[in-house]
Amino acid sequence: MDTFLGLYNYWIYVGLLVVGLYAVLLKGNYIKRMIGLGIFQAAVFLLFISMDKVDGGTGPIFSPSQDATTIFANPLPQVLILTAIVVSIAVTALGLALAIRIKEEYGSIEESDTLRADRDE
Repeated sequence: MDTFLGLYNYWIYVGLLVVGLYAVLLKGNYIKRMIGLGIFQAAVFLLFISMDKVDGGTGPIFSPSQDATTIFANPLPQVLILTAIVVSIAVTALGLALAIRIKEEYGSIEESDTLRADRDE
């Protein structure tokens, strides 16, 4: 039972992932979809950050005082998360710009309204 509860960070990850996926797939409002996408991306960031911890690990900087048994932390997850944060900001900005353009063209940001307007034309 302790192992089950000890992995609370993964339960938070799964919860955020489900909430984000629900919003992206089932919401009709484009802004709500962008918020869901942001929650989904935050869940993935949490997963990578929580897997990054190395017990007893030090920064990957070599010095003469270290021996062959020194444990180093892997810097790759931090680099991937920084890159993913930049990409998520760009995706969010593009999505919001498209939502503004859709609002100007159709007068609504609901998917059902835009599909109805396309059918009527």
